[in-house]
Amino acid sequence: MSGDQIDWDLLRDAAIVALGNSYSPYSKFPVGVAGFADDGRVVSGANVENASYGLTLCAECSMVSQLWATGGGRLTAVSCVDGNGESLMPCGRCRQLLYEHGGPQLLLMTPEGVLPMAEVLPQAFGPADLETRGPAE
Repeated sequence: MSGDQIDWDLLRDAAIVALGNSYSPYSKFPVGVAGFADDGRVVSGANVENASYGLTLCAECSMVSQLWATGGGRLTAVSCVDGNGESLMPCGRCRQLLYEHGGPQLLLMTPEGVLPMAEVLPQAFGPADLETRGPAE
């Protein structure tokens, strides 16, 4: 599926709705995200901070949790927004999380436009590496 076949406005709007559920009292940096699953579902999430900063959950973490809590599947397109509703690039941890649940062909709306995960996270480590490089049986 190409980027022009994705309803990016719908995803951005869903991410903005999710943004309203952000719990970000410490950073004051709310984040919302929404994605299409391969069966057409829209899943979303918001960041959830913790006084012990290392326990904070990024918005992408809650979106992937919703993906699996509602039946699993693969992500095909994702839009992440900041508190102003503008496109936001996921952090490194979340890029790896998105790669795991969407693969190199997952499309991501970035501040520079739509990019596949293969370009967002080049030479990514993923499930195939465990299969081909894991211990011999």
